[in-house]
Amino acid sequence: LTGYGNFPLSFLPGISPPRLVLGGGGCGAAKASQPTLEALLRDFEVKALRGPMKDRVMGLAMDSRRVEPGTLFFALSGHRTQGHFFIEEAIERGALGIISEQPVPNAERGVAYVQVADARNILARMAARFYRHPDKALKVIGVTGTNGKSTVAMLTQFLLQRAGCKTGMIGTIHYDLGERTLPASLTMPAAVDLYALLDQMRNFQCSHAVIEATSHGIEQKRAEGLQLDAAAFLNLTQDHMDYHGSMEAYFAVKKRLFDGQNGPLPRVAVVNSDDPYGRKLLETLSTKIEVLTFGEHVGATVRATDVVLGAEGTTFTVQWPQGKARIHSPLLGSYNVSNILAALALCHGEGLMLEPLLEDLAKFPGVPGRMEPVDAGQPFNVRVDFAHTNDALKNALTMLRAITPGRLLVVFGCGGERDREKRPLMTRVVHRYADEGWATADNPRGEALGQIFNDMRGGLPQRCRKVHFIEDRREAIGQALSVARSGDCVLIAGKGHETFQNWGNTVAAFDDRAVARECIESN
Repeated sequence: LTGYGNFPLSFLPGISPPRLVLGGGGCGAAKASQPTLEALLRDFEVKALRGPMKDRVMGLAMDSRRVEPGTLFFALSGHRTQGHFFIEEAIERGALGIISEQPVPNAERGVAYVQVADARNILARMAARFYRHPDKALKVIGVTGTNGKSTVAMLTQFLLQRAGCKTGMIGTIHYDLGERTLPASLTMPAAVDLYALLDQMRNFQCSHAVIEATSHGIEQKRAEGLQLDAAAFLNLTQDHMDYHGSMEAYFAVKKRLFDGQNGPLPRVAVVNSDDPYGRKLLETLSTKIEVLTFGEHVGATVRATDVVLGAEGTTFTVQWPQGKARIHSPLLGSYNVSNILAALALCHGEGLMLEPLLEDLAKFPGVPGRMEPVDAGQPFNVRVDFAHTNDALKNALTMLRAITPGRLLVVFGCGGERDREKRPLMTRVVHRYADEGWATADNPRGEALGQIFNDMRGGLPQRCRKVHFIEDRREAIGQALSVARSGDCVLIAGKGHETFQNWGNTVAAFDDRAVARECIESN
């Protein structure tokens, strides 16, 4: 694919998104109401151009397969291929113009060619302009961090809606537009899709939108120029070192949401003062931003004290500038205390009274694939979780250890073509905190599973018998469940809500929750 090497929304298996959402023309609007290429380019820095500039643009695309007559095609440089390889296909499909970082060709074909220095930047800014800046009509909340983005985003949306604020969401689990929900392809979609989704939220009279902001999405300028009302920083732990190279580079990308490099400064910054990188961020924030902190740290704006962790949920005292209350949440673990505080701080930053929302915390249905229980009548506990970093896996295992009377068994894996440095760290965590583990496939993509396993073995002592390596994920889950006894807990980690397994160029249906239930019922 020409953009980011992932599936665009229109190519999800079995999904044909309505043109209303992603076609670019917007509700079949008359061609005369569409902007011209000249208008869309106004004030943008252009190195060279050739061809007609007065044609009206009916849509934007960065994937040649999504080009229709009147579409402006962005030939972007991707990780797996180059967009200029697909220019001919885009023209054959009816593209009215091409935007690229490559030199403008001499050939005249009735198609506009525009050369720019930074095509991703132009795509984001033009998408905002094409969709009439929906981010300025909504209060957009960006949530970033290594772990917890989905929980904080969904909990914030839940609380805002309980307070009467119609709120859309763009994240890992799905895209909630206010009146309908689409499955998510990328946590943070490409700019053309991001602004199209925000446009739909505006059309459905949403007042707020919550977006999970990933480091890849920020780095690849998918939301460059986005107007955020609030931005939340949750934490930073090792991940994506294959992409960013170092923790400092990783942090620098996240920081762009808060320092004006990604777009206008947010009105409010919500920062985890318990996290060392959160404290580092606090030292750099502009005095023009309202700063709210959260955590168990003394002095946090929204603070938790007297935390009691249990098998049925979490109870703690929450303090904020206007009050103090004892609350209970069904969410498990100390990391979810932090997630709850982040959501409450965001709501506080949006001007909501927190006290009426506290009782609603107990009604939050949870997040699919985040410590999700699987109950098929078995005498032991089974949980499916998205933990796919060493830090997230450690948090999950230590939390479960505290509430598990028996043994702690874990099925886990490491994604292919992703950060190799974290692989031995993850097996080291399993060896230390679990009684027995099964390492298996977790979206190997185009990488040999043998190579992934070799990297993972680097975190284990020699002649380790505690962690088994099973290529077939179904078999690994089956083995773990077959040895579980009353009082034990089986954690199936890494994929969470995902309903597929990515092998090479193939996406196969696979749901840890369904497989676990089938294995239990067949025993």
